[in-house]
Formats: sequence, C-alpha cells, structure tokens
Amino acid sequence: MSRNIYFAGSIRGGRQDAELYARIIQQLKAYGRVFTEHIGDPNVEGGETHLSDKQIHDRDMDWLEQSEVLIAECTQPSLGVGYEIGRAVALNKKIIILFRPECGKRLSAMVRGAENGTTFVVKDYKEEDLPGLFKEFFE
Repeated sequence: MSRNIYFAGSIRGGRQDAELYARIIQQLKAYGRVFTEHIGDPNVEGGETHLSDKQIHDRDMDWLEQSEVLIAECTQPSLGVGYEIGRAVALNKKIIILFRPECGKRLSAMVRGAENGTTFVVKDYKEEDLPGLFKEFFE
C-alpha cells in the first residue's frame, strides 16, 4: 500500500543530521511517497531562496494535510518540527517521533509525554534499528 508521508527534520535549527535525514527518507520511500525529500538535501536552504517564508509554510502545510503519517526526527531541536508535530496532532495524523538518546540531550516532555502507543509513537533508536522500526510501524 502506497502512502503519502511527511518527513520532518531540522532545517534552520541546525543541519548536523542532513545526511541521516537523506538515509531515513530513502528507507521511507519503500512505504510511499515522501513529500519532503528536500529535508535530506544538505543545501536545502539555498534551494528555496525563491520562496518566501509564507510560501514555504503554506506548501508544507498542504503536504502535511495530504499525508497519512508524519515521521519526525527530533534529535536536533527545531521549532519548525515542533510546529509540524502540533499541526499533525490537530489533523489527526499518525505520528512517529524518532530520537537518538546517545546525543546527550533529552527529548521535550511535551513530545515524549504525548505518546499514546498507537497514533502517536515515540521511538528512541539507533540508525540500524530503523528498517525494523519502519516495518513494524507501517504494517
């Protein structure tokens, strides 16, 4: 079954994980269309200079509305990702939050505390865990 997937990862909050985002997106493409493939591009901000902040917001919210699921990598804190998570909750989307605890930070209690085990799932992970994690989530 092909799904529309919205992947969220930090852009303006820091691009340290851009290469990881690209690898995650490649895996997600096995489960459907990923609207936000550009999140894995290390030069994403340079590629969007022709768009205003309003145009980026409206485009991304349109993609989120069309998606069945939001996958958010939250290891690198990002106000935008937090906003997308809140909007996905309001839109009753299925959500999986990915967090790597070995980073030395703690995931926000507002995100971790929202987990309900079915429609809002938080997964602490290592990259090698992702194939099994996605298989379990999507099946």
